[in-house]
Amino acid sequence: MKRLQRDSVLISLIEALRDRGSWCGETHMQKISYFLQELLEVPLSFNFILYKHGPYSFDLSDTLAQMEADFLIRPVPKSPYGPTITIEPTGKRFREKFPKTNRKYKGAVDFVAKKLAEKNVAELERIATAMYVTLNENSIVDVSNRAEKIHHLKPHLSLDQAIEAVKEFDQIKFEAQRIQN
Repeated sequence: MKRLQRDSVLISLIEALRDRGSWCGETHMQKISYFLQELLEVPLSFNFILYKHGPYSFDLSDTLAQMEADFLIRPVPKSPYGPTITIEPTGKRFREKFPKTNRKYKGAVDFVAKKLAEKNVAELERIATAMYVTLNENSIVDVSNRAEKIHHLKPHLSLDQAIEAVKEFDQIKFEAQRIQN
């Protein structure tokens, strides 16, 4: 996917998240874009690493900053949690230039927005970390073993929270496979 098409998909994601009541800050975009790319195979081409609060892409952070510089999006400060990302009028017009791309990925965007828009950043961290461990530790398939790995990587997450996150990710993955087929 080319850069401008990717920006259009990200604008569609922001719109879908905001339509479903998401705070839609950068952390939301980080975690939900990770799902969009890795689970639903939307070729955003971001490199994600496991960082302090779950999967994170410096490339995505740079892309959002560039989109702001291009007047496509704008972070709006809101207390007490920090900025929420809004779409500028130029961003809405920009997105309209890519109808094929938007149609192609609409189902994936709508799916992640439906499943994750109402989650707060702590919930997104847990579920995205569960996804990261599941996808990157192929030899660990058991729920409790994946949860232990999460707890080891993120000691601030209790084992019970990790177990719930793994179960929730597994359910999302199951539902995602159904829509992809």
